[in-house]
Formats: sequence, structure tokens, C-alpha cells
Amino acid sequence: MKTDRSPDAVLFDLDGTLIDTAPDFIRCLNALRAQHGLTHLPPEEIRRSVSNGARAMIRVGFGLEPEHEGYAEKHTAFLDLYEAGVAVETTLFNGMESLLINLENQGIPWGIVTNKPARFAEPLIKALGLAQRCAILVCPDHVTERKPHPESLLLACRALQAEPGNAIYVGDHERDIEAGRNAGMHTIAVRYGYIEQPESVDLWQADVVVDTVSDLAKLLQ
Repeated sequence: MKTDRSPDAVLFDLDGTLIDTAPDFIRCLNALRAQHGLTHLPPEEIRRSVSNGARAMIRVGFGLEPEHEGYAEKHTAFLDLYEAGVAVETTLFNGMESLLINLENQGIPWGIVTNKPARFAEPLIKALGLAQRCAILVCPDHVTERKPHPESLLLACRALQAEPGNAIYVGDHERDIEAGRNAGMHTIAVRYGYIEQPESVDLWQADVVVDTVSDLAKLLQ
């Protein structure tokens, strides 16, 4: 990224980067387990897999893969439970609100590029009061290739008239950093997200790694 001017845009992954969706994933998965007569799993056991989506939730909660009998039924049931309450306990990560305000005060547009389907992402950011503030929301529904392909990031940059080489992508998964690199963007990996092996973040080849939202905010000031 060029250093002689502010970034043209800052783009965020959603789950585990901008917002803490884990509480609602935990709530829904344990509710589904209860429906099948199973005890609740410890929150941390579920939390670290949230960025891998509903497929990972069914793997963690029931030990099932897509090819297994009973997977499709539980996958659908989980998504229905989640859709009915996408923002019951979900919040911005602590400190993220002031970070966004700072970007807005600087006149730097910020947006979201996520692999979360619009079916869930759109009502979620609306419920959190972010829909009018977010300059762009790109979901898999809007592109032909998901991250780590750069298509969604390049689409966002075009919409914001941002030069990819002077834009930032922030994420908590290796595919986020790979997508950002593929798009020619400056990448920031956040270790506070939903990461199964936090030490692995250093191997993702991000331009910068931060441990906390506070560290991220300082970097973007």
C-alpha cells in the first residue's frame, strides 16, 4: 500500500473480524443438539470453527460431513435456526465501533466482503445498524467465485472507486489473506478472530498481523 496518502477504502471480512457472531452460532448449534437429545458443547469448542460456516458447525456438533446420512437435514435445520435469530447475541467486537467512527471521520469508506450468504448477512448488518454506514456489502450471491478468489474484493474496489493497491482487506482466515493478496490489496490478519490455531496466522503471509481490535485501530489511524 502506498504510504503518502490515506487508503482509498478499508474492507472487512464479517464473522470473526468485524462482528462477533459466535454467540448466535453457539446458541443455535446447542439448541439443535438439544433437539436431538445431546448435551451442550462448551462455547470455545464451537467458537474456534465459526469462520468455517454451517458445514463446520455440523461437523463440530454431530461429527457429520456432507456425504454422511443425516447431514443435509441437520445442516438445513441449523441454517433455519440461525436465520430466525441472526442478531440475538451478535455484536460488533469491543472497540470496533470507535474504529469505524474514526474511519468515517477521516472520510475513508469501509465495506464488507464475506463468504456469508446475503440471506444472513443483509439482515444481520441491518439489525446492528450498519447497513447505512457500510459503503459496500459483497456476498457470494453477488459473484461467481468465493474467496480466496479475488473477484469479490475487486468488485468492492470498483464499486468504491478504490485502487486495490491502495486499499486494505482485514480478515481472520487464511482464505481472506489469500484473496487480498490475489486482489493486490494490503492485507491485515487479525488473531482475535475464530482461529483454530492462532500461531498459524503468522504463516498466512499477511502484510501485518494484529492481536486485538485496539492494535487494528492504531494501525488504521
